[in-house]
Amino acid sequence: MRIISWNTNGLRATIKSETFWPLFKKYKADIVAFQETKSERDQIPEEYLAFSGFESVFESAKTRKGYSGVAIYSNKRSKTKKVPGALGKDMEGRMLLQEYEKFFFINCYFPNGGGAPERLEYKLDFYDEMLKLIKKLEKEKPVILCGDVNVAHEEIDIARPKENEKHVGFLPEERAWMDEVLRAGFVDVFRHMYPNKIEYTWWDQKTRARDRNIGWRIDYFLISPKLIKKVKNISQLTEYLGSDHCPVVLDIEI
Repeated sequence: MRIISWNTNGLRATIKSETFWPLFKKYKADIVAFQETKSERDQIPEEYLAFSGFESVFESAKTRKGYSGVAIYSNKRSKTKKVPGALGKDMEGRMLLQEYEKFFFINCYFPNGGGAPERLEYKLDFYDEMLKLIKKLEKEKPVILCGDVNVAHEEIDIARPKENEKHVGFLPEERAWMDEVLRAGFVDVFRHMYPNKIEYTWWDQKTRARDRNIGWRIDYFLISPKLIKKVKNISQLTEYLGSDHCPVVLDIEI
């Protein structure tokens, strides 16, 4: 099975830029998880909602249109579950949870946490609720969590760690959450497979940072330890354009 996760920074823009179809046709994904879709389902042309055996599920922001949002495209029949607890009350369209025969699949666009202090508090609360959720789910079956987590975990995951020590996305309290996830047994697949590899998934567009590869690795696959032996490969398509993020590709036998 091939799963692709991508913060598309606007799914309608992705469609117009013709970077949508290669994920399915060239890279032959079985599941594609989009974050930051900035779209309602009814804003997407019908031919992009269901095709060649694929079906799609959307979760959009209730607060305002054109903000946040996630979607999952799958060629496997699945059941979308309502998320219990605080995450179920999220009004920003940040998460979809699907149950498959052998695993739970979560596509999530974590809050950025920048701006007003309450946004960082919201982000940290979101982190805590997510960790509780994946721990709970794992008691039933393994979990695959993917998406834009909006934190660079270690210094190797950011081009300029010293300059960003007090920057949202690399704050100690944010990085500490990733430590908790790993202590709980979940595996950061890319770092597990490539412990010393320097590679990023997000670059600031305003400063043309991608041209200079001044980036952050903030997009992840986090999986239950039972699944790590089933992973065949993980790659980050750093040359894939169409967003300020690049797609992350997980190949797993499950």
